[in-house]
This record gives sequence, C-alpha cells and structure tokens, in this order.
Amino acid sequence: MDRPAPSSTVRRYMAYLSTLGTTQLHLRNPFVIAWWSMAYPGLGHLLLSKYLRGFLLFNWEVFLNYKAHINLGILYSFTGRFEMAKNALDITWVMLYAPTYLFAVWDSYRTTVDLNLQYILASREDAEVKMFNINSIEINYLDKRTPWIALAWSALMPGLGQIYIHRIPSAFFSMGWFIVMAYLSKLLPALHYTLLGHFELAKSVVDAHWLLNIPCIYVWCMYEAYVNTVENNKLFDWEQSKFLKKNYQYKYFKMPFVR
Repeated sequence: MDRPAPSSTVRRYMAYLSTLGTTQLHLRNPFVIAWWSMAYPGLGHLLLSKYLRGFLLFNWEVFLNYKAHINLGILYSFTGRFEMAKNALDITWVMLYAPTYLFAVWDSYRTTVDLNLQYILASREDAEVKMFNINSIEINYLDKRTPWIALAWSALMPGLGQIYIHRIPSAFFSMGWFIVMAYLSKLLPALHYTLLGHFELAKSVVDAHWLLNIPCIYVWCMYEAYVNTVENNKLFDWEQSKFLKKNYQYKYFKMPFVR
C-alpha cells in the first residue's frame, strides 16, 4: 500500500500493507494482551504490532532473566526448594526485574485500550485500503487463508505460521528466538532421550533456565498466527465488500424503459 499523500484528508486507516507484512487495527481484549505481557514481557506488544517496543522489552527480559536467574528461582520454588531458590537469585540484577515487568503489563493494557478507540474511529471513517503491494524483493496482498493451517505450521516450527500469513518481523522473531532457546536448553537432545526412555539422561543434559522460556514462545507463536489469520480474513472481506459496493450496480436498480 502506498503511503497517504501529505494532502490526504484521511485521518486514520484500518490497515497498512507493506512488503514485510500487514499491520491492521482491530478490537482486542486488553486483559488478554496484558496476560501475554505477564507470561513474558514484550509478547503483548508484539500482538499489537508494536514491534520496536516489543523487541526491546523482550530482549531486556531475556537478558535480565538470565543475569538474575529468575527462571531457576521459579523452578526451585515450584519444586519446594525455597532455600535453593533464594540462593539462586542474583541480588545485583533481581531488583531491576519488577519495574520492567510491571511496565510491560501496564503499557500493553493501556495501549490496547487506546488502539481499540483508534479502531472505532477508523472504522467510522471507513477509508479505502490498498490490498496489493509489490517491489523488487517481495509481494504482499490480501487474501483468505486458513487459521488452523497457520496454527499447525507454528506448532511444527514456530515462525512458519507467521511466514504463511506473511508477517515477516514476527517470523524472524519467532523462529530466531525459538532456535536460540532450543539450542541453549538442549531441548532436542532431551526430547530424543525421552522418546528412547532414558529419562535420567534427558534430565542431565537439559538446561532448565532456557527450557522454561520455551513454553511461552511456543504457545504464543501458535496463538499469534491463528488470531492474525482470522483478522486478515476479516480485513479481506471488508476490503472486498467496499470494492463490490463501489463497482457493481445495486441489484434493485430500476432499469429505464428501452424500446
């Protein structure tokens, strides 16, 4: 989609198509977005297509979690080893964790409420959206895709569902971080030994700190791919209905008498 001209009277667009993906406004539940930020700071912002803010919060969370040993503290606490949990935490870094965590939850909730209001105003303005974008490196266009297929590909390999619906920034993030965390946690060797029944060997090779990061990323990738496929389909229907109303005659139009 071409950017609006400086003289354009349109104040808000429902969506923007670039070669990297489709960014759109749609109604979201603020509590769901805040929950994802609670699960892992940055994920809620990424669901809002706030990529720079989401990447910054997520990367800071990964670094801070690693330095403060938050995941190890969680693991020991859940298994009843409270003294080990206290000893695992690094007091040099742990006090920095709470402000970042609370900000991510608060800001994602606040931003969701604001974007819902922007969506309502944009839907009333009902400005036209171009549904095709092409340049020398990529092609992006609106069409209908199957939500469960996007979910299935993300389940097989996080990031593939995002590629299927052409959300390139999310795909780079999902695939890149999943590969890093799977490698550092020794997930695949542990899975291999588990399937062979060597449970003690699986426990001995796995890195618990990095392993605890994986469930959030894995489930988020499936959720994000599914939800955005549904919303992209709605956007396609909306754009097509505008085109048909504009270019096809009203079916009850009374034809003039023709001799």
